[in-house]
Formats: sequence, structure tokens, C-alpha cells
Amino acid sequence: MFLFLSKLLPLFIYPVGLACVLMLVALATLWKRPRLAAVSLVLALASLLLGSNLRLSNALTQSLEWQHIPEGELPRAGAIVVLGGSLKPQIPPRPSIDVMEPGDRVLYGAELYRQGKAPLVIMSGGRIYWKGGGPPESTDMAKLAQDLGVPSYAILEDQTSLNTYENAVNVKKILEERGIQQILLVTSAMHMPRSLKIFQKLGIDAIPAPTDFFVSNQELEEVDNSWQATILNVMPDADRLQQTTRALKEYIGLVVYRLRGWL
Repeated sequence: MFLFLSKLLPLFIYPVGLACVLMLVALATLWKRPRLAAVSLVLALASLLLGSNLRLSNALTQSLEWQHIPEGELPRAGAIVVLGGSLKPQIPPRPSIDVMEPGDRVLYGAELYRQGKAPLVIMSGGRIYWKGGGPPESTDMAKLAQDLGVPSYAILEDQTSLNTYENAVNVKKILEERGIQQILLVTSAMHMPRSLKIFQKLGIDAIPAPTDFFVSNQELEEVDNSWQATILNVMPDADRLQQTTRALKEYIGLVVYRLRGWL
């Protein structure tokens, strides 16, 4: 039930969900309380415009992504742990495994292995049967990693975790069984602050190895480098709205996980 509610309730806080709630309030009060309806519509529009504003989107994203940028070269460790949430299963009409935006996690994990940063790669991630379904994501991650040059004998799987806390709990069991003391933790840069805190809370010596950055120095410099950019950056944009939503998801996750004692 916690898993379902953790997916459902935040939808009403994200810009799109909040705008829908406010528009429903406007419809319900349109005839008897037109002033309240007008305020609700203004707030709904504001949530969409603010959520898709480039400055706000970049600020929220950068505040998460830039917390754990490695200084210098990453050290060697006992294992590379790659968190799931980046692949869709090979279900028709998909001709193969579908790599989503966070798919950089698997690509980077394989790259670190090829660099000799660790002798093992642990793929961590199951799948929710009522949200996409299919075989465990860790199996698809392992297949993709093998295509990228990681041998099968160097890959271990956690096939059952359904959230970041379960990722850490299941990975800890694997580490204890193998006597591994230190890991390189690979996940999206925006997801790293919450992930790292969870792993460290469980006593895992995790070194952050973030990837999948949305905000770079170039994106920040382009905000006001021309009048064309200035105009476009204040216009509604679905991609920026999604980026803001992802950042809000992480902040909400930090609050909820802290309340549950997982951080």
C-alpha cells in the first residue's frame, strides 16, 4: 500500500496534478462563487507557467544534481552498484529493450567496469506488476551491460527491489555475502542525494558516481545569452515541466523517506 500511495499522492502536488485539482475547484465553484473560481484558474495557470519556467526548472534540478559531483578521478572499489528505473522491457511492439532518459546509469556503470574501477557490477531493480510489468529490470540491465562489454560472470542481480530503500537493503545483503566493503554508486545525478543518504544510513560505504545530468554549465549560460533564448525560456514547455516534476519528486522523496527513518 505504501508503494501505491507513494506513487499516487504526489501526483496532486506536481504542477500538472495541482493545476487539474485547481481547475476542478474552479468548475465546482463557477456559478455560486465565481471569484473563487477565477482565483483557482489563475493559480492553475501559474503552476503550469512556473513549472515550465527554465530558470526555476534549472535551479531546482541543479540544487540536486550538483551536490555530489566527484572531484577528480573516481577510486577503485569492490563493486559498482547501478540502480534501476531506466529501461522498459522488450514487450511488443518494442523490438528490443527500450532505454529511457535515465539509461545513462547502465551505460556509465559499464564504462566504469571497462575502466577497471571494480571487478563486479551489481544491477539493482525489479518491476512493479501494475506499473509496466515484465521481467525484473535487473535482468534487462544485465543484458544491456553485456552488450556494452561487461562479462556475465562479473554481473550480479537484485531482482526484487521496487524502490530506492529496497535497492539499498537488498544490495547490502549481496555485499555482506561477498565481503565487499566499498562500492561506487551509480544513479541519475538528480536521484543521487536521496540514494546516497539511504545507502549510508544502512552503513554502506558508497562513493557517489552520478550520471544523467540535466543541467550543465552550457545550459546555465544559454538562459540569457540572446533575446531569442530569453523569450523561449519563459514560454510553456512540456520538457521543462517534466524536469521540474522530477526535481519535486526527489524533494518529496527526501521528506517522506526521512519521516520513515530511512535517511
